[in-house]
This record gives sequence, C-alpha cells and structure tokens, in this order.
Amino acid sequence: MALPQAKQTATEERLAGLNLPAAPGWTRPAREAALARVQAMGMPGRRDEYWRFTNPADFISAVPVPATHHARQKVPVFDGMDRVRLVFVDGVFDPAASDDPALAGVEITRLAEAQDQDIHWAAELYGALEARGQSPVARPLAALNTAFATDGVLIRATGRAEKPVNLIYQHESETSDAILHHVIKVEAGADLTILENGPAAARFNKVMEVDIAEGGAFHHVRVQGRDHDRRAATHIFARLGRESMFKSFTMTANGALTRNECVIELAGDDGVAHVAGACLGDGADFHHDDTVFVTHDAERCESRQVFKKVLRNGATGVFQGKILVRPGAQKTDGYQISQSLLLDEDSQFLVKPELEIYADDVACSHGSTSGAIDETALFYLRSRGVPRSEAVDLMVLSFIAEAVEEIESDQIRDEIVERLSRWLARHRR
Repeated sequence: MALPQAKQTATEERLAGLNLPAAPGWTRPAREAALARVQAMGMPGRRDEYWRFTNPADFISAVPVPATHHARQKVPVFDGMDRVRLVFVDGVFDPAASDDPALAGVEITRLAEAQDQDIHWAAELYGALEARGQSPVARPLAALNTAFATDGVLIRATGRAEKPVNLIYQHESETSDAILHHVIKVEAGADLTILENGPAAARFNKVMEVDIAEGGAFHHVRVQGRDHDRRAATHIFARLGRESMFKSFTMTANGALTRNECVIELAGDDGVAHVAGACLGDGADFHHDDTVFVTHDAERCESRQVFKKVLRNGATGVFQGKILVRPGAQKTDGYQISQSLLLDEDSQFLVKPELEIYADDVACSHGSTSGAIDETALFYLRSRGVPRSEAVDLMVLSFIAEAVEEIESDQIRDEIVERLSRWLARHRR
C-alpha cells in the first residue's frame, strides 16, 4: 500500500541526508532490511495512533533544532560508583575519556569497529529484536536507527559482570544529530548492569536491543537531564528467556522533548520484567512521553510498569502502556500503574493504558490517576514547622517513591533520590 503523500514527503526529506554505512560486513543485510521497513512504514505523523499525544516533527526534520550546550555537572551522576565508563561525545566514541572495557569482565566491542568483520556474535541480534518489535505497532524511528546507526556498543556477558558498564553521552555541538545502536546479550546465568547518563546531542536517536537467556539478569538505570533543549527518542527492545529477569528504571528531568519506548517480550516461562520511570517537568516547553509494550508469550511470567510524573508551569507528560497476553500464557501476573502529580492548572497528563488478554488464568491490572497536592497532608506538614516549599518537595518524593523502589541497588537508589531532591530544591518557587 502506497504511503499518504504527506508521510511519503516527510520520509524522503528525512532520508535525503542519510547514507547507509559503507561497511560490507555482517550489519549490511540488517541495515538494508531496516531501510526497507522505514520506506514501507514512513516517518511517524500526528495521525498515527501512538503519536497522537506527541508531535514527531522535531524527530523527523531533515536537520535538528539547535540545542544550547550547557556546562557539565561538577559531580556527574554515578561518579561515586566503581564502574567502567564508556564515553560518547555527540555520538562519537571518546577513547581518551573512557576506561578500558576489559575491566567490566564482559566482552565489549564497538559497532563502528566490529561492523567491518564478516562474522560476529551480534549478527543474529542486530536489528532482529527491533524488527520483531515492529508488530503490532510500527516504530519507524527505531528502524531508521538500525539502518543508519554510526556507532554503539556490543556487549556479551557470559557470567556475572565484575563492574557496571556506564554509557556516558556528552553533548558539545549545538547541532549534533547522534544515532547510536547498542546490542546486549546476557548468556544463561549471567548478570549485567548498564548505567546511562548525559544529554547526548541536540537530537538523539538510540536503540538498545537486549537478549536475556535462561536464568540471566539485566539491570538498567538511566538518568536523562541537564540540557534543557535536548530532543531524544530512545528505544529498548528486550527478549527474555526462561527464568530470566529484566529491570529498567529511568529518571528524567529537563529536556524539551523526550520519547522513551520500551518493548518487552517474555518468551520463556517464569520470566520477570519490570520497567519504571520518574519524571520531573517544569515549563511549557517540557514534553515527556513514555510508551511501553509488554508481551506475555509464556507461562507464569510477571511484568510491572510503574511510571510517575510530576509536572508544573505548563509541562506535558504522556504515558502509553500496554500488556498483551497471548494464548497459552497462563498464570500471567501483569501490573501497570501510571500517575501524575500536577502542581498547577496549566500542566497536563495524557494517558492511554491498555490490556489485551487471550488467556483465561491471569491476574492483570492497570490504573491511572492524575491529581494535585493533597492540601490536608500539606497542612499537616506545615503545622509542624515545615516550610511550604520543603513540604511540597517531601510530598513529591513520596509520590514518586514507588517508581524509585524498582531500582534494586541501594547505592544507586540513594543517589537517584539525592539527585531528585537537588532538582526540586533548585526549582523551588
């Protein structure tokens, strides 16, 4: 079926300035297939069901909207942890600022270097999970990434990683347009933690494909913040084997436009998948979108989606979450909660929770609420001598606690809470 003219034109304009990497190696077939998907689907538009709440114009324009570069934090997040740092500046790997990848105790190679090879373990995964995630909902920005990604990391964990791997994205050019693609394979019984932080670029398109084998565990904590003009579209595609675990948490503050998509497939019995996020938005130019799709295709699996957004001064938050239970996925336990705390009458929370169930022995639930500060609780705190601004901050931290509790590491959880507290203190009225 031919694309509508407007979508066809937008797609041609976006592709006009891009070229497939010249490497003839193992990524070539996946890149060509992804390009064909992009051309067939077209770039996203406001009439697309899952883009009704978020305008994709800045993601599909031929050139990115310039973003002012802000000075780096004096003490970057995760800086107190013993981890392996891999630094990208405007989408380009910076070996001088990075640690030796071998210190993590896992196999790490760069996509830009490995793609010239004829054979690589990532060949069976690169673009494969992204392609699976295109049904039943098209995700053209992810396919665009697979086709044109210039770099990324390929990580294979065969045992318990000695240290977390910290992917740090630094932003320097006001017109940078970064496309990164990461492939992560967690072998049977292995355990890996990935940390991500930094503004990345003026416009950032990132895909992370995660394949977790039987009994494997993958932990992911991401912090998005700092640059106020940042525009980012990120995708995580995860496939879980039997008795495996996937846990992902994202904290977002600042940024003009952020769209985080997470597509999870529970393909083996007794798998566990948790995805959570806490978002703090201040200002009418803040727009944050979490779009999650969890598919249960095995027995006795558990999934949790926990998202909390705090919005004020005209900020906009979006949550679109779905739990799909396929036939035969008996004993499924699926939980989804999305809530917003609106600190004024100008902000808005747009939500679309969904359940689609084709098995008869399941326990699935979803809920979504939006409201203001509880004046009774606020009065209680103020009556005990707590200034109003501090009382509001305490109530905000309490509100997002359920999402933050999804972080398994006590050290990381404490640091996230500290960062949230600092952000709130800086934005007090």
